[in-house]
Amino acid sequence: MSTQLSVHHLSKSYDHRLVLDQVDCAFPPGRISGLIGENGSGKSTLLRLLAGVERPDDGSVTLVADGGFGFLAQENPLPLDLDVAAVADHALADLRALEARLRELEHSLAEGNLSVLTEYGEVQHAFEAREGYDADARLAKAMHGLGLSDLPGDRRLAELSGGELARLHLAAVLAASPEVLLLDEPTNHLDLSATVWLEDHLRSRSGTTVVVSHDRAFLERVASTLFEVDGDTHRITRYGNGYAGYLAEKAAERARAEQTRQLWEDEVATMKATVRTTADRVAYGRPMKDNNKVAYDRATGRVNEAERSKIRNAKERLRRLEADPPPVPAKPLHFTASLRTAGAAAGVLVEAVEVAVEGRLRPMSLEVPAGGRLLITGANGAGKSTLLDVLAGRLAPDRGQVERRGRLGYLAQEVTEARPDETLRTALARHRGAAGLGLFRQDQLQTRVGALSTGQRRRLALARLLTSQYDGMLLDEPTNHLSLVLVEELEAALDDYPGALVVVTHDRRFISRWRGEIHTIEEGSLVSH
Repeated sequence: MSTQLSVHHLSKSYDHRLVLDQVDCAFPPGRISGLIGENGSGKSTLLRLLAGVERPDDGSVTLVADGGFGFLAQENPLPLDLDVAAVADHALADLRALEARLRELEHSLAEGNLSVLTEYGEVQHAFEAREGYDADARLAKAMHGLGLSDLPGDRRLAELSGGELARLHLAAVLAASPEVLLLDEPTNHLDLSATVWLEDHLRSRSGTTVVVSHDRAFLERVASTLFEVDGDTHRITRYGNGYAGYLAEKAAERARAEQTRQLWEDEVATMKATVRTTADRVAYGRPMKDNNKVAYDRATGRVNEAERSKIRNAKERLRRLEADPPPVPAKPLHFTASLRTAGAAAGVLVEAVEVAVEGRLRPMSLEVPAGGRLLITGANGAGKSTLLDVLAGRLAPDRGQVERRGRLGYLAQEVTEARPDETLRTALARHRGAAGLGLFRQDQLQTRVGALSTGQRRRLALARLLTSQYDGMLLDEPTNHLSLVLVEELEAALDDYPGALVVVTHDRRFISRWRGEIHTIEEGSLVSH
């Protein structure tokens, strides 16, 4: 099969908000490509444009796939009154149509109508190329791998949980075995075993796959090429050699930026020194030779003119340098802890005793020692975020009590802003040093806080934590919504943080690197590992 999947000068806006700007990229055929970037950067938009669900404002999409294409969106529009079997039939509709036509042509041939022989060969080739005979077996295998083996075919979609519905759509799309497969956050709602099964399945595919994901462990295992969608510049950058290559190239980009800035600073210093020293180095006061005043004055004039020319050239070069300075590279993220609150430097920082919230959190107890490191995992809806809200004092428990003995910083999963109409510059100004963290470009500082993307709001919340001192921090899914390179820096900063940490996360890479206690909420109880 000859596959082409590319975009040329692609642009897309929503309500005059630019999302993609003159984007050019081609996805390697027969390989798995990862689309990465902060939430709101345009990843899902690009995937919808590739799938033809939306049309670009400018530019074009090229999709050539004789074996068809499949698209898994984060939100599937199928009516909830359908049953499970109907979802599979919808995903396999192309194969079902090919098979039906094949049977019609076989019937015609059996009646002696040889004029359909050419079409029969073409349809049969297309059906076999997509392994149509194995479609039902693939569906059963996908349902098993994604933990849906016991799901009855007559179960209505309205009766399924959100996680079951997402896994069902994924299984159906995979079973169709399209030549081009477009997946938007396929690991959402998957447990570890289902995620590993999906990784193995995608790696065994022969077709072209483009997957939007923020799961670093997933990308590390499956993606040979990464395309980063920059929500600030609205452009796309390609990185080869998988996730490791992406990190290496990002480190090289940072080193180049630091070198460029250092060379600029060195040249500025040189030009300033040239202007200063040359102005002082004049011919006046040199001893006269041969008592020849005319020659002496003439030589002195030539020297002074040369010096003045040198000063003019240095000033002009300095003016140009200072008019276009390279950006100051951001320093690595770094958290500080106060550890000055009475009772916080030693002993217990937070103590929760049998706290419960009706319908959201069963009674549980948790103790956070000063300097302690606790990581909390568990299935969606287990109560992890509710527990953090209670520990932070954002939510009063219906029963039990919480005692806090220090200053706590809190990064909630959903960031809300109390002053949405103020500019980003004003919001950052209330936190000394926040504007210099390199989390935002200068041309973004006049943006209204309420107009920031999800990823940008997350960066603003992170800036507040970085420029404040707390005895401990409560972080709910801290790696969500951020660019992957920023996530790597965030991990390193947290690793060096001397205060207490309580982190809720599903991030497998984060968990694998965690140095501290790990607790899981299982069936309403907090289980220590």
